[in-house]
Amino acid sequence: MTTTGPVPALADRAAACADRLRAADRVLLASHIDADGLTSAAIATAALSRAGIPVETVFKKQLDATEIQSIATREYDTVLFTDFGSGQLDVISEHVAAGDFEAIIADHHQPSDPDDCHPDAVVDTDGYADFETHLNPLPEGINGASELSGAGAAYVLARALSTEGTDNRDLAALAVVGAVGDMQAVGGELVGANAGLVEEGIDADVLEEGTDLSLYGKQTRPLPKLLEYATEVPIPGISNDQAGATRFLEGLGLDLKADADWRTWADLSDDERQTVASGLVQRAVKRGVPADKIETLIGTTYTLTAEPRGTELRDASEFSTLLNATARYERADVGLAVCLGERDAPLERARTLLSNHRRNLSEGLTLVKERGVTQAGTVQWFDAGDAIRETIVGIVAGMALGTDGVDSDKPIIAFATTDEDETKVSSRATGPLVGRGVDLSVVMRDAAQSVGGDGGGHDIAAGATIPAGEESAFIEAADEIISKQVS
Repeated sequence: MTTTGPVPALADRAAACADRLRAADRVLLASHIDADGLTSAAIATAALSRAGIPVETVFKKQLDATEIQSIATREYDTVLFTDFGSGQLDVISEHVAAGDFEAIIADHHQPSDPDDCHPDAVVDTDGYADFETHLNPLPEGINGASELSGAGAAYVLARALSTEGTDNRDLAALAVVGAVGDMQAVGGELVGANAGLVEEGIDADVLEEGTDLSLYGKQTRPLPKLLEYATEVPIPGISNDQAGATRFLEGLGLDLKADADWRTWADLSDDERQTVASGLVQRAVKRGVPADKIETLIGTTYTLTAEPRGTELRDASEFSTLLNATARYERADVGLAVCLGERDAPLERARTLLSNHRRNLSEGLTLVKERGVTQAGTVQWFDAGDAIRETIVGIVAGMALGTDGVDSDKPIIAFATTDEDETKVSSRATGPLVGRGVDLSVVMRDAAQSVGGDGGGHDIAAGATIPAGEESAFIEAADEIISKQVS
C-alpha cells in the first residue's frame, strides 16, 4: 500500500525506511524519555505491531557512544531510533559499517557533521550527514524545532507502514501530543508540517482543533485553581491568589460547584466560557496587563476526541505533561502503556507520578528563585547540583526564564549532577532570541566538545553532558559562541 503521506517531502525517505522495517524479522526500538520521545515510541510500536513486525522498545535518557554500544550488544539486526539518532549519526554509522546492526532513524534534531561519519555508511547530501533510512525534516528545509517533532517523524514513518487493514491515521493524535509536548506551538498553534498532521487527525475523527482559553488544566483543575495557577499571563488579583480567583468567578455569577464537586472548564457551557474569557480580558486591561500578553489568553487547542471529558488525556497539553511525569522518573513503561491505550493501573500510576512531578517542579523553581542565577556576558546560569533531578532541570530552567531576577533576553543554562564524573547541562532560549541568531543546538554541541563532552538539540532548547569540574570552562565557551551568533 503506497501513499505520498502527510509530509510529501519525506515520502520517499519514509517509504525506504518502511521497506527496510518490513524486511526485518524483529526490531529493537530505542527512543528518548520526554513526551515527544514517548509518543514517538508509541506511534512506531503501534505501526510495527499492526504490520506484524515484532518489536521491543527501550528508552534512553541520552544517546551517546556508550548507549549505542549497549544497543549493539543486544544482537538485533535492525534498530529503529525515534526522537534521537540524527545527532549521533557519526557513532551509529561506525556500527552500521561494522555490521553490528542496520539503522533506521526517525528524528528531528540537527544531524551530526558528515565529515565525522564513516564514509562507507553515510552519504553527504546538501551538507547533512545522511542514511537512505534517515528520516529527518531538516534536510528537506522543514524546521525540526517548530514544524515537525520526533513524534511527527515517527508518524510519517507509521503512515508509510500502512497496511490494507489500517492507514494509521488514528496515530495522528499522539503525534500532536508529541509536538505540543515539544513546545512546537508557534503563536499558540501548530504550523508547517505539524498542521498537516492535525488535519489528518481531524479527518480520522480522533482530534478536534478549536479556539479557547489557552490555560493549562482546563480538563482537570477546579475553576478557581485553573485561574490561580494561570501564571503565563499574570493577572493581578487572580493569578497566585486562590481567594481572588474565587471572588472573580463568583462575581461573574457562575455556579462553581455541581453536586458538591468543583466544576472544571470542561464542565462549562459555551456561554459560561465566553463570560469567563471576557471577564478575564476586561480584568487584565483594567489592571494594566500589556496588550500582547492579553492576546495570548486565547489560543488554539487540540482535543483528543476518543478520550473521556474531564481527564488529562482529553487535552494535548495535559496529556504531554502526564507523559513527561513518567519517563523522567524512570517509568517510561507506564507512559508507553498509556499511549498504547492501557488505562486502569497504568493511568493511575501516571497520575501519581504527575502529582510528584508537579511538586518537584515547584520546589525546583523555588530553589532557583532563592539561589538566583549568575550573569555571564550573553548567558545566565545556575548550578542545581543534586537538588534538582537532571531529567527535569531543563524544564525548571525554562519555567524560570523571564521570572523575577531571570533575564528573558538571555539564554539560560542549568547544571545538574549526574554522577561524580559527569554533569548534565540543559539550556533554554526564547523565540525572539532565536530570531536574533541564537542556536542552542550549536552552543551545546560546540561548548561541550571543547571541554571533552558532547551535546545537541534544537535552537530553542538543547542539552549536553560534560565532565564534572568543567562547568566554568563550558560557560566561557558558551558565552563566546552566543556572542558570535547574535553579533
